[in-house]
Amino acid sequence: MAGTTTATPMDVDAAAPPPGAAAKGKAPLSASGRAAPWVEKYRPQSLADVAAHRDIVDTIDRLTNENRLPHLLLYGPPGTGKTSTILAVARKLYGSQYSNMILELNASDERGIDVVRQQIQDFAGARSLSFGARPSVKLVLLDEADAMTKDAQFALRRVIEKYTRSTRFALICNHVNKIIPALQSRCTRFRFAPLDGSHVRERLQHIIKSEGLSVDEGGLTALVRLSNGDMRKALNILQSTHMASEQITEEAVYLCTGNPMPKDIEEIAFWLLNEPFSTSFKYISDMKMRKGLALVDIIREVTMFVFKIQMPSNVRVKLINDLADIEYRLSFACNDKLQLGALISTFTDTRTAMVAAAS
Repeated sequence: MAGTTTATPMDVDAAAPPPGAAAKGKAPLSASGRAAPWVEKYRPQSLADVAAHRDIVDTIDRLTNENRLPHLLLYGPPGTGKTSTILAVARKLYGSQYSNMILELNASDERGIDVVRQQIQDFAGARSLSFGARPSVKLVLLDEADAMTKDAQFALRRVIEKYTRSTRFALICNHVNKIIPALQSRCTRFRFAPLDGSHVRERLQHIIKSEGLSVDEGGLTALVRLSNGDMRKALNILQSTHMASEQITEEAVYLCTGNPMPKDIEEIAFWLLNEPFSTSFKYISDMKMRKGLALVDIIREVTMFVFKIQMPSNVRVKLINDLADIEYRLSFACNDKLQLGALISTFTDTRTAMVAAAS
C-alpha cells in the first residue's frame, strides 16, 4: 500500500441490497441460480466477505465510514479481489441508488479521449440523484484502466480535478506502470498481491461445503497450487473439474487443466539428470504424446524443481538462464522437437558442470 492524497468529506446513503449491474461479467448473479458460474455466484457482496487483504479492505472501509473516501488506484494481478472490493464499497455507499450513482467502464468499452470528454464528464457533471438529506458523491469505476490510451489518461487528469467535489474515481489495473504518473499522484494507491494459499484454501473449503462436493486433500492442494494466488482461476478449475468428475482428486484436477502432474515432473527430471541424450529424448517425447503435455508447461514445472536440487550456484544460474531462453523461444512458436533437444542438451551440460565441480 503506497501513496496518500488529501481526501474531502463525502456523504453516504444507507446501505441496502443493490440491483444487479451488467458489465464485463462483473455483475453479481443470484446465488440461487444453479447455472451461474461460481466466480459470480460466490463473488463477495460486502467488504466483510472479501477473502484477503484485510489491511487494505479495513482502510477503505474506515475511509468510507468517515466520509473521506479518496480517488483510488487498485492494482495487482488478476483474480485478487480488486473489482470485488470496489463494487462492495459502492453497494455500501449507495444501497438502492447503486445503479444511478456509479458509472462503470471496462476493457470491453471504447475508452478513448472522446469517452473521457463526453461520457465521463457528462456523468461527473450531472447533479446527484441521491434522495438523502444532502447529495452524495458519485463513483466512476474504470476497470482495466491500463488499457486506456495515453491521450484519454491525460484528459482524465483535468476531469478528476474539476469534479472532485461531486465525484470519486476508482481506477483498477493489472500493470500500474501503464498509468501515467499524473493520474497516479491524484489517487491513493493500493496493491493487491496474489492471494496467500491459506486464504484460497479457506474460500475453496467454504464453496465445497456449500456445493456439497467430494474433494479429497490432494485435490484441494492441487487446486491451491495451480491457482497461483488467483481466486478466479481456482474457482474456474474447481467448477470445470466438478463437471468432468464426481470425485475431485489430485489426478482429476491435473487432467482437467492439462498440467503435468508432480510425479511426471519428477520422472522427467530424473531422465534429464541421469539418462543419455537419446534415451531422455525418447522417454520425454513418449510421455508428451501419451499424456498430451505441452513442452512449455514441462519447462515451467522443471524450473521450479531445479530450485530443490543441490547444485553449485554458478551451475544453477546458467541452467535457469538457459531454461528461460528456451521458454522465450517457445513463445514464438518455435519447433517443439528442436526445443526439447535444447532442454536435454542444457541438462547434459549441467551434469557435466556438476561432475567437474564435484571433482
